[in-house]
Amino acid sequence: MVAGPGPSVGEDAAVPSLPLHVDPTVDLRAGFGAIRDELELPDDFPAEVLAEAEAAARRGPGIPADADLRDVPFLTVDPPSSTDLDQALALERNGPGYLVRYAIADVAAFVTPGGAVDAEARRRGVTVYLPDGKVPLHPPVLSEGAASLLPDGDRQAVVWEVELDADGAPTDVRVRRATVRSRAKLSYEEVQRSVDRGTAEEPLLLLREVGELRAAQEAARGGVSLPLPEQQVVEIAGRYELEYRAPLASEGWSAQLSLLTGMCAARLMLDGGVGVLRTLPPAPDDAVDVLRRHAVALGVPWPEGSTYGEVIRALDPTTPPAAAFLVQAVRLFRGAGYLAFDAGSEDGDGGVGTPPVGDESRHAAVAAPYAHVTAPLRRLVDRAGSEVVLALCAGTAVPGWARQALPSLPQAMSAATRREGAADRLATDLVEAATLAGCVGAVVEGVVVKVTDRSVQVQVREPAVVADVGGATAGLGAAVRLRVVSADVGARTVTFAVVP
Repeated sequence: MVAGPGPSVGEDAAVPSLPLHVDPTVDLRAGFGAIRDELELPDDFPAEVLAEAEAAARRGPGIPADADLRDVPFLTVDPPSSTDLDQALALERNGPGYLVRYAIADVAAFVTPGGAVDAEARRRGVTVYLPDGKVPLHPPVLSEGAASLLPDGDRQAVVWEVELDADGAPTDVRVRRATVRSRAKLSYEEVQRSVDRGTAEEPLLLLREVGELRAAQEAARGGVSLPLPEQQVVEIAGRYELEYRAPLASEGWSAQLSLLTGMCAARLMLDGGVGVLRTLPPAPDDAVDVLRRHAVALGVPWPEGSTYGEVIRALDPTTPPAAAFLVQAVRLFRGAGYLAFDAGSEDGDGGVGTPPVGDESRHAAVAAPYAHVTAPLRRLVDRAGSEVVLALCAGTAVPGWARQALPSLPQAMSAATRREGAADRLATDLVEAATLAGCVGAVVEGVVVKVTDRSVQVQVREPAVVADVGGATAGLGAAVRLRVVSADVGARTVTFAVVP
C-alpha cells in the first residue's frame, strides 16, 4: 500500500465505524480491469490458440504413456476452488521407509512444440491470479480440463516414484509417463480437519508423517521456510474482503513433497549435465548481522551458535515481535532466479554452458539444488524441466524443443514472475483503498514490522492492511494507532497518520 504521512491527527476527531469489506457500490471489477490493462495482461486467448487447444483435448495425449497406474489411489490436495490441478499424490509404507508417488500433469503431451499454444504460453510465462479471476498460462480446456488431474476419469501424468528411508531421505528415484486416475479432490482445510479430529485415513496420515520427516530433513540440511501470515483478497457472497491467513500444517506437508520432487529433479539434471534450476544466493553476512540486531531490538531469542533458520523455526508467527522479525527475515531471501545449463551444447552457439557447481547451483532457502517441475499447468519452465528429467531417467536424448528452450527460460520466467508480483500488489492496494474509502477518520491498530529512514510499515490486523507511513518514527515491534486520512480508489492509495 502506497501511503503518505498525512497531517498529525489527534484523538478528538469523530471516528466512523470501520468496515470489514468493500462497499458494494465501489466498482472493483473496473479496477481489476485497469490493472490488467496497466500490466498488459491478455483478456483472452487468440482464436488459433483456442482451436489448437480444443483439438488437443479431443485428441488426448500426443505422447504415449509408459505405464498404467490407474489402480494406485492418487488424490489431490489444493485450495477448494482450484480446478487447474498440477499434482496428485499417493503414499504407502515400503518396509521401514516409504514410497512416495507424485503425479504431475503431463502438459507436454498436449502442447505441440512450436505451435500456437506453445507460443502463447511462452508469451505469458505463468498463470496470474486476480481476485475476480485468473489469466491462465494455457487455455482452460487444457488447464482445467484434459490435462488437469481432476477426479473425473483417466489422465496422463509424469509420475515420480521416490523411495524414502525411515528418516525420510530419498534412496531411489524413478520418473515415467503413466495413466492415472485420481480418487478424490481434497482441500487443505479438509485434510487438516480430518487429521486434527483423528478421522483421517492412512493416506493422509502418511502425508503428515512424511511431511514432518521431510521438514526435519530440511532443518538438518539448513533449509528454512518463512511462516508469514498471508495478506489476501477474498470474495465472500459477492463482496471482496481483506484477510490474513496463516498457512495450515497440511499445506506444509504437501509443500514438502513438492520440494522433495524439485530437489530430486535438480540432482538428476546436474548429474545429467542439462537442465534448468531455481536458484537463490546465500544471505550476505551483513544482512544476517542486521537481522541479528533486529532480534535484539524485538526481544526475539537468538541463542549463541544458532543459525537464522533455527531462530525462525522456533518462532510463533502469531505474536507481534515474531511477525515483525519474519518481515525483516524476508530480506535474506532476495535474488531468486533461474539458471539453465547444457553440457551438450557449445557456448556462443545457442548453448547455456556447463553445469553449475557449489553455491551457484543451490537454492539457499532449500539448502540444496532445486528445480521447478511440479506445476506445468501454471508455470512455463516446468514443462521443459519435466521433459529433461524424463529423458535422463530413460537414457534417451532430451527432446530438441526442450533443449532449445533452455537458454530463453530464465529471462522469460523472470519477466513473468515480476508481472505476477506486480498484479498481486496492485490488486491488494486497490482493495485496501476500497475497504478504507468509507472510513476516513477511523482509527486502526497495528504493529510496526519494518523501519526505514523515511517511513515505518505497520501491519494492521482489522482490516488486514499493510500501511507505509512516511515521516513517522517508531521501533520495530511497537504497537501503534493510525488514523485514515484519505483513501483514493482510482489511485489505489491510502494516507495514514500516526495518532499521538
